[in-house]
Amino acid sequence: QVQLVESGGGLVQAGGSLRLSCAASANIRDVMNWYRQPPGKQLELVASITRLGATDIVASVKGRFTISRDNAKNTMYLQMNKLKPEDTGVYRCNAFYRTQYYWGEGTQVTVSS
Repeated sequence: QVQLVESGGGLVQAGGSLRLSCAASANIRDVMNWYRQPPGKQLELVASITRLGATDIVASVKGRFTISRDNAKNTMYLQMNKLKPEDTGVYRCNAFYRTQYYWGEGTQVTVSS
């Protein structure tokens, strides 16, 4: 088993920045992902990163969000710049560990206009 704990969310004005962290309790060898769930909407994949650092970012945040990870610290990050009100939601990290996917509880991001 592995625990994933997100942090770094909060309330920010449009145009501002936040840096989210996802700390894992074990060494994740596979891809790690950031998902978000806007109010009243479905969960959506925001960004993914492999252990070697290859990334994939959804078009709606490309150029504003950057995903990274520090394998030595078992931690993944999401740097979010130029935030928009539509970026509001609960951000959750996800990772495949051994035989299954695990989820964090999430961190709330609220962007005011």
